[in-house]
Amino acid sequence: MLIRSLLLTLSLSFSVFVSADELTLNTNAPKSYIVKKGDTLWDISGIFLKQPWLWPKLWRLNPDINNPHLIYPGEELRLIFDEQGQPMLVRGKPELKWSPRARVQLKDQSAISSLPLEVIAPYIKYNSILSEAEIEKLPYILGSDEGYNSSVDGFNLYINGELALGKGYAIYQKEEAIYDPETEALLGYNIRVVGTGKVLRSGDIDNKVPATLYVDGAKQEIRSGDFIMPVNENQQYPSFFTLKPAKKSLRGLILNSASGVREFGKLAVVMINRGAEHALEQGDVVSVKRTSPGVVETSNGPAYSQDTSRWNRLANVDDSDYKMPEEVVGEMMVFKVYRQVSLALVLRSSKPLRLQDTVTSPMVN
Repeated sequence: MLIRSLLLTLSLSFSVFVSADELTLNTNAPKSYIVKKGDTLWDISGIFLKQPWLWPKLWRLNPDINNPHLIYPGEELRLIFDEQGQPMLVRGKPELKWSPRARVQLKDQSAISSLPLEVIAPYIKYNSILSEAEIEKLPYILGSDEGYNSSVDGFNLYINGELALGKGYAIYQKEEAIYDPETEALLGYNIRVVGTGKVLRSGDIDNKVPATLYVDGAKQEIRSGDFIMPVNENQQYPSFFTLKPAKKSLRGLILNSASGVREFGKLAVVMINRGAEHALEQGDVVSVKRTSPGVVETSNGPAYSQDTSRWNRLANVDDSDYKMPEEVVGEMMVFKVYRQVSLALVLRSSKPLRLQDTVTSPMVN
């Protein structure tokens, strides 16, 4: 994947934000860094910056380098300051060994990218999320030529709908409902792929003739009432993700994790209760925040709310005598956006993230 195109895209995407934000270096930012295989622009920028999405502002053109848009494993990135005292990164010479038998060229190495699809692919499941209204509109299974549920390939399903002849379809089952913990509103349902098939007969619903779907990829038991969608429907992803900070108005919660656990870290996939209706977009970077433990004043001095008596906890509506601050505990990138929810990949976490942690724009203090 060419980093040239990526950086051009990043520059265009970030230009709106760059002019309004000042760079803040991490307190432990190194003076130099050697690029390693597998590094991404996000990883490297996070080493130097508290706002990794402002990478284009930190990176400056090095006049000694003919092609500053390509950086490779083994190259040194050096942190310096310009005449106005602003930090900037310049590139040192790559650490390459030359052999009299073969000439090693930079193009033979893999340039790094911001966040390629191959990094995320192992964590993407081909399940989906649909609203109740969306599910009701989909064609569904009436029965099969076997007369019973089956989990093996090689049988026909009869579908209540008119389908495209020869086209591939995925078979789904509705799983648990998703509720917004803030409003208790139904946000949709998780749906799981249970098989795939190809259309043998298109069907004619006006004359009560069902379509015929030949099952060629059963993953588990397929039942009457399961519904179908075209293969890869809502499953297209870009070859790389262009990162940008989510809009400042964003504020939501982590609903659940793909692994089903309550605590998780880097490269975990989670669901948040914000989506396209809240102006979230694919590639948006969000911060994960958590309110520090509440403190109450007792006769023995300040104590954590959780360690005090039941009476003290009941006497404090907010479980604290003080408005304890929210601290950033991680960052995530949104890679799949639905109408009211989104899926995000954890890019960084300073401590285990949890269900119900707050999600905001990284541009909100």
